[in-house]
Amino acid sequence: MKLYYSPGACSLASHIALREAGLPFELVRASTKTHQLDDGRSYYDINPKGYVPLLELDDGQRLTENPAVLQYIADQAPAKGLAPASDTMARYRLQEWLGFIGTELHKAVFVPMLDEKASEEVKRYSREKLPRRMETLQAHLRGREFLLDEFSIADAYLATILNWAQATQVDLKQWPVVHEYHQRMLQRPSIAKAAGEELAMYKEEVARRKRA
Repeated sequence: MKLYYSPGACSLASHIALREAGLPFELVRASTKTHQLDDGRSYYDINPKGYVPLLELDDGQRLTENPAVLQYIADQAPAKGLAPASDTMARYRLQEWLGFIGTELHKAVFVPMLDEKASEEVKRYSREKLPRRMETLQAHLRGREFLLDEFSIADAYLATILNWAQATQVDLKQWPVVHEYHQRMLQRPSIAKAAGEELAMYKEEVARRKRA
């Protein structure tokens, strides 16, 4: 399989999931700024949506959108326990959290704050929405190690989005339980490895731009 990703973007969640699942895969970098691949091809030719992640399967089929990609990866390695079994309430709880992370944190809050083209009014509105959502996490995670009973793809996604707190100058220490959860997740081998690889690639990309 091939995972089309951009360093530090939400595709990191899929990268983490693939590491957790122990599945063989190839990373293909796709710039979210230029929408080009490293070989100069247009990423739009691969994914007309233009954003990451995109998972290209062994048979050539292509899958997009974080919740779909994450669940597909989890289902390829059921013994790893990255997602509860289908048609169970636990699976619906997983989907509930994937929906919350994707809509209420990822798109509604952090993306506007990271968007250089967003107006200050939009950024302020998003920032004002953040506390209520963090309080939801704080209440749920109190006394828990993970979002579900064990580590799941929802944790991979949440850890990825919480990484953006630093770039948006959000101090997670305001919500101690959330902050402690994030720090635990960063120590998890799969997360540390995937994030470390992407950080190294990001630094390489920045250096290449300076030389150009």
